[in-house]
Amino acid sequence: MSAPCKNNHINSDTPPSADRPSREEAREEAEAAVRVLLRWAGDDPRREGLIDTPARVVRAYEEFFQGYEQNPHEILSRTFSEVQGYDEMIVLKDIRFESYCEHHMVPIIGRAHVAYLPNKRVVGISKLSRLVDAFAKRLQIQEKMTAQIADTLNEVLQPIGVGVILEAAHQCMSTRGVHKAGVSMVTSRMLGSFRDDPSTRREFLSIVGNSNAFSIANT
Repeated sequence: MSAPCKNNHINSDTPPSADRPSREEAREEAEAAVRVLLRWAGDDPRREGLIDTPARVVRAYEEFFQGYEQNPHEILSRTFSEVQGYDEMIVLKDIRFESYCEHHMVPIIGRAHVAYLPNKRVVGISKLSRLVDAFAKRLQIQEKMTAQIADTLNEVLQPIGVGVILEAAHQCMSTRGVHKAGVSMVTSRMLGSFRDDPSTRREFLSIVGNSNAFSIANT
């Protein structure tokens, strides 16, 4: 088992918690902001149906954006080396995630496929899912999230290779703007053998079973 990671803010793209107010300290301000939005939308935040809405929205945001309180490196810090010499690909596919567009603060809902070729160390499969959520539960763009997942997995485990594919529907596109429903965006990041060895990349894409991802990953 490896030693715990000591750096709590590597690759988080957010300042340490000590450098920003806690959610509790900012709760009243956040609820007041929701009341302003309700008035701006044309409704009365004092009416019965909306009296408790500001508090509910803040509680929901605590859940939506809990990734800011999580350290992706620490999630992967506990690894295992007793694997009987296993050196084949490890893939966790169809990891459902919910994120929020940093431009419009509306949902991004999709699936992540995460794979790596171990280099003597493996991590519990639930940690791969938690890694996805740690980055998804933030304001995001899909391209950045894809890179964050792959880079963190590569930095902590130092495997032979890493492959990450994200497929998602963006409500900033389906519920506003161009109003194009049924459209999914696919992004990928291939590192190490997944980038350099076509056979490794093909194996991953075959397991994932996504022809669109295959075309994007090879561009």
